[in-house]
Amino acid sequence: MSATEKTFVLITAAYNEERFIGLTIESIVRQTRLPKRWVIVSDGSTDRTDAIVTSYAEKHPFIKLVRITEKHKRNFGAQVMAIRRGYEELRGTDFDFVANLDADLTFDPDYYERLLRKFDEDPKLGLAGGYIFDKVEEGQFRSRPMNREHSVAHAVQMLRRECYEETGGWIPLPYGGPDWHLQLSVQMHGWHATAFRDLPAYHHRPTGTADKPFHNFFREGRMDYSIGSSPAFEIFKLVRRFRLKPYVIGAGVRMAGFLWGYWIREERPVSREFMSFVRSQQKAALRKFLHLPAARETAAAPISAGRPEAAAAGGISSRKPTIGHRA
Repeated sequence: MSATEKTFVLITAAYNEERFIGLTIESIVRQTRLPKRWVIVSDGSTDRTDAIVTSYAEKHPFIKLVRITEKHKRNFGAQVMAIRRGYEELRGTDFDFVANLDADLTFDPDYYERLLRKFDEDPKLGLAGGYIFDKVEEGQFRSRPMNREHSVAHAVQMLRRECYEETGGWIPLPYGGPDWHLQLSVQMHGWHATAFRDLPAYHHRPTGTADKPFHNFFREGRMDYSIGSSPAFEIFKLVRRFRLKPYVIGAGVRMAGFLWGYWIREERPVSREFMSFVRSQQKAALRKFLHLPAARETAAAPISAGRPEAAAAGGISSRKPTIGHRA
């Protein structure tokens, strides 16, 4: 079956997303390849999120709104539980790929068509997605500093259905990191995972605005500990990030969060097998870095939404954005 015949479904967990979700839906309905189903799970939203989704669902039958009304803690596991609830709504639906989609992203019209081709080109590609470009000003987006081909951002992760079933998909973790856990699980099961720089995903809400910066860095350190990251790799990673704003101080706070797990002897929510795999991967990465010169990193210039070729080159586009330019 070729990429043109394969089908995909989307799942979005949304909480009070009235500011951006309309942009995201408009971007999806303009795709050259539409999803077979798109389940949007409104997790107790109190703003106009539900009304906006309902208005689009009335015009586009592939969109389905699911409301979660039960009260629960608003933590990092809640989003994954909403995604898993969305997956349950897909029972009985025949599809080849399933993707998570955050409610504050827009794409070029052929994003999903081109992403499906990537899977077609590599039968062992189990997890994939584009590079995230954060909004810096109206119509201008900059490649996220931590974009890497070997790391697929949670906001755009797409899985082969067989890969999802083998790994169990996204699981709730106390301090976040479902994307990291999933990616390593995918690799542990023998699948490939790749982020593609020529597939930009335009992020309209700056990263970290939903949380206090230092609290967020400390939480990320606890996340690293909970996943099973090795101390040597953690130090190496954070020392490298001292060069990147806002990590100058944040890297130290993140390390404090990592060490806190050891101090309180916190039990990790992952298996010993998984932790062993994580550390073997990290050791391999360290060995590779120490024997090969590091790639020279330069700050990427802003690009305009709607230009995948500009995204790949990191240059500035003179063309007006085709999407994402409305307030």
